[in-house]
Amino acid sequence: MVKLKKWKKTVATLFCAAACAWFPFSGYCPIWQVQAEEIKPSELYAQSAVLMDAETGRILYAKNGQDEMPMASTTKIMTCILALEEGDLSDRVGVSGEASAQPEVSLGMREGQEFYLRDLLYSLMLESHNDSAVAIAEHISGSVEGFAHKMNEKAEEIGCDHTYFITPNGLDEQDETGIHHTTANDLARIMKYCVMDSEKKEDFLEITRTPSYSFSDCSGNGNYSCVNHNAFLKMMDGALSGKTGFTAAAGYCYVGALQDDGRTFIVALLACGWPNNKSYKWADTRKLMTYGIENYFYQEITPGLSDDTVKVANGLADGFPQKEPVETKLRTGGGMRRLLLSSSEQIETQTDIPSVIPAPVKAGDRLGSITYTVNGKVVAYYPVFAAENVGKRNFMACLLYVMGQFL
Repeated sequence: MVKLKKWKKTVATLFCAAACAWFPFSGYCPIWQVQAEEIKPSELYAQSAVLMDAETGRILYAKNGQDEMPMASTTKIMTCILALEEGDLSDRVGVSGEASAQPEVSLGMREGQEFYLRDLLYSLMLESHNDSAVAIAEHISGSVEGFAHKMNEKAEEIGCDHTYFITPNGLDEQDETGIHHTTANDLARIMKYCVMDSEKKEDFLEITRTPSYSFSDCSGNGNYSCVNHNAFLKMMDGALSGKTGFTAAAGYCYVGALQDDGRTFIVALLACGWPNNKSYKWADTRKLMTYGIENYFYQEITPGLSDDTVKVANGLADGFPQKEPVETKLRTGGGMRRLLLSSSEQIETQTDIPSVIPAPVKAGDRLGSITYTVNGKVVAYYPVFAAENVGKRNFMACLLYVMGQFL
């Protein structure tokens, strides 16, 4: 009986594999694919967690994704990308008394020393040194407060509506506006900007993926060594980048990115356990990344209006007078777009185009739109335009037509 069950299971597996290979949708098999059950919030250690499609920014899974919480040293991904965009890697960074007085984890820099910005960015991202973060902030903006203002401006620019930065290193802090905080949604959005959208994304990836790095100060004094503590880089194939964090208020936090078969996923975790639960963040990251890899595949959205037309009231066209209503062809203001979808998700289409429009019509006139939604959220939007000119039937047009018939 046991052998028979194994034989049946093997046959079923081979049948499904063959069926998916035959199905003509780039490996996506919505009919035979076995859909994994969605992760239950109780199955994650993190109090707040998000899985994001890094190409579109669409949230694929969320557990309390909009809850505002402290984020510890995951803050430093914003510090790093701002320094890359506004500084030069060869800049000499002076060390102030405030920078040298930062608590552990620290590089151990002394007031009056100078370091190259490049070296401090490795210190910042590999070892998460708090003194390096303050030195970088003061170099870029003149003060920690000025740099925090830039951080908040950048957060707003990329669509983070529930994030507030006070420090460049993520230490627990509070001012008259509130506490240093973000959400899992916003943290994932910041990582998307760092690895997908910023003009300095390649520099960011190079720094955050480096296993180890050594340097001295600008005078050649000292020997500083950094080791990358992002275990995720060796935990899963395709791991791109990431940053850990911990404070007493934030607990263990993590944000990371992974690329698999042309898809890029981002996981953000907040409040993912406290000592002695340091490994919880790695378990949650693996679970969410695996869920994304196994369940989300690209489908194409192509607006199909090449043969569609709309009637033109009182229109004038070749062959006037017409027995049938005059029509104009339509075109969209955008091409094909791809979207990560699970087998349980369906794309819904809403067309907003009038059935009749008044003459005259010029090619390029906007006539309406097509909107595509998934689970009630807009995933693609295309304006619709007239593809050809249509004149207006009036007295002069009729007179010219009659005269043409006689002549």
